[in-house]
Amino acid sequence: MKNFLLSLLDWIYKKKCYFCGSSKECVAMCSNCYDSMSSLPLEVNRTILNVKIYACGLYEKKMQKMIRGLKYHGQRDLAYYQAKFMWEYWKKLGITETFQVVPVPIYKTRQKKRKYNHMELVGEEFCKLSGNTLNIELIKRIKDTKPQYSLKRFQRMENLSNAFEVDKSALLDMPILLIDDICTTGSTFESMIEELNKNNIYNITCLATATVEF
Repeated sequence: MKNFLLSLLDWIYKKKCYFCGSSKECVAMCSNCYDSMSSLPLEVNRTILNVKIYACGLYEKKMQKMIRGLKYHGQRDLAYYQAKFMWEYWKKLGITETFQVVPVPIYKTRQKKRKYNHMELVGEEFCKLSGNTLNIELIKRIKDTKPQYSLKRFQRMENLSNAFEVDKSALLDMPILLIDDICTTGSTFESMIEELNKNNIYNITCLATATVEF
């Protein structure tokens, strides 16, 4: 009877795919849904302040649901799949250097409300997969900025003015890989790059999970 009840509970609470509802693989994102996300060509998406920006895929369908599920709906398990998607793209680029991976920080009150920084979770998983080093101390967000999605480019840059602060004592002796979920106008990366440059830090590359334009 006990074994029957345990089996019944396992069946009831079996983990389902967040995207299609399948419980066949007992994972947050089944292989069919994961494989439906298409990677972009292995090339620089844009260059900002002489820094190369790479984008792994387009912000649509499953990609959009994955990013929003992790960012806004507490689906922490999706951090692994987002990191995996980024790592699979990154390793195909053939870049062999070891990086300090710096996730885009969020303001302290927002992190307290969400209980986590989604990109920090992605960074942790990315470093587990890649062997790179996570660095969450190098740059902090010191200004509670408005959400970027509703703003035009000039408004985004104004919104992000003086939003970040660098702690140069946390800099490691390796190049920097800034990571973010979505690169729309590139203003978040640009603001962070500017702040790093002010501190004479220039060996930077950027990687976004997705972009809205290609």
